[in-house]
Amino acid sequence: MKRLMLVCLVQLHLHAGAAPAGALFLWPGAPPGGAAPGPQHDSAKGSITQVEQPYLIAHRPAQPNGIAMLVVSGGGYAHIEAGKESGPAAGWLQAHGVTAFELVYRLPQEGGGVAAPFQDGQRAMRVIRARAAEWGIDPARIGMLGFSAGAHLAGMTAVLPDAPRYAPVDAIDGISARPDFAVLLYPVLTMQRPFDTTHAKKQLLGAHPAQAPRDALSVELHVDARTPPTFIAQALDDRVSPPENSALMAAALRRAGVPVELHQFQHGGHGWGLGKPGSEPAAWPQLLLAWLQAQGWMAQPAG
Repeated sequence: MKRLMLVCLVQLHLHAGAAPAGALFLWPGAPPGGAAPGPQHDSAKGSITQVEQPYLIAHRPAQPNGIAMLVVSGGGYAHIEAGKESGPAAGWLQAHGVTAFELVYRLPQEGGGVAAPFQDGQRAMRVIRARAAEWGIDPARIGMLGFSAGAHLAGMTAVLPDAPRYAPVDAIDGISARPDFAVLLYPVLTMQRPFDTTHAKKQLLGAHPAQAPRDALSVELHVDARTPPTFIAQALDDRVSPPENSALMAAALRRAGVPVELHQFQHGGHGWGLGKPGSEPAAWPQLLLAWLQAQGWMAQPAG
């Protein structure tokens, strides 16, 4: 999918080897708290580490339908699986008229600390909303889609969009970071025992965290009536992220009166991206389209 050149509202700083041509950097200077020394490393399969400057890659449809989605890959907060998650998903969304943005965020153990990915998530939502008119986007129809640990980042942004994670750097930081809807796929969401077995938890909190940090980063504990409508899909045989992550989140959303659609596949494991053809998880893209249409975010197809 062709990556289109964008011009940011704020000053951009390109770093050799740090990002692809056309990347939209999130911060006008050094990101808050620091970053990896770089240069960015991309594996042959599109796994990213050593992010010097977090950025967006835009996938803009020829005829945008007004919806935008910030797409966040997983990787256990140790790497970013852009090659099999955000890249294919953004391309699929673009083909359906959605303006999609891949987020390449800082990793907590590579500079910037635990707050870094959540700072980048908030800033990315604000940058997209700031330029909505320019890109043909409805500022009230901007969602956030995350895979695995990326779903944790998306979930934290959705439940705590106004958390003061960094000092404002410009006018963009006065704009809301709240997604209008959230899509959480094979998500890591809770840091509570006994479901705290994920690599994401270890990267964020270490082996034996106290209860307060567990609570602070357990997405389901921060759900309230302002949390956006949420679509969740996970396989019951997921051995990386316990399926209780999805069940706990769905229950919290229902208690808060927030619309939620939960799909639990019998088989599929973890890390399926768009889904292998013929597998149960391969149904999620069409299920998502139907949900977006039912919620009124996306028009029903003609005919």
